[in-house]
Amino acid sequence: MVGIDLIKIKRFENFLEKFGKKALEKYLDEDEIKLVKNAQSAAGFFAAKEAISKALGVGISKECGFFDIKIYKLPNGAPSFTLSSHIIKAYDIKSVSLSISHDGGFAVAAAIIEGVEPNKQKLSHR
Repeated sequence: MVGIDLIKIKRFENFLEKFGKKALEKYLDEDEIKLVKNAQSAAGFFAAKEAISKALGVGISKECGFFDIKIYKLPNGAPSFTLSSHIIKAYDIKSVSLSISHDGGFAVAAAIIEGVEPNKQKLSHR
């Protein structure tokens, strides 16, 4: 399963300017917020969560909310993520990959998730 998302960084500059840290708290937990250095990385993390939810085939929804996805950095600095246990179980997640890039005023993220199609009944009964 593959998901991709593209976002204008300027959108996040405005978002952060208007709402500050509260903007980040809408879609990131405290550990993730510590990794955000600027609007560029904030946009990249948002794009990553959107791409991950798209790879699951549900988007950000009741099946997979922003806080069901946890982005972190590997020791080499590369981004990665984990998912809530109910999603891992429902989709039988085997492995995940994430790439985030920034250029030309945009942030883009691509996520690959190896697993099986979800049992929709299992997923909706957390």
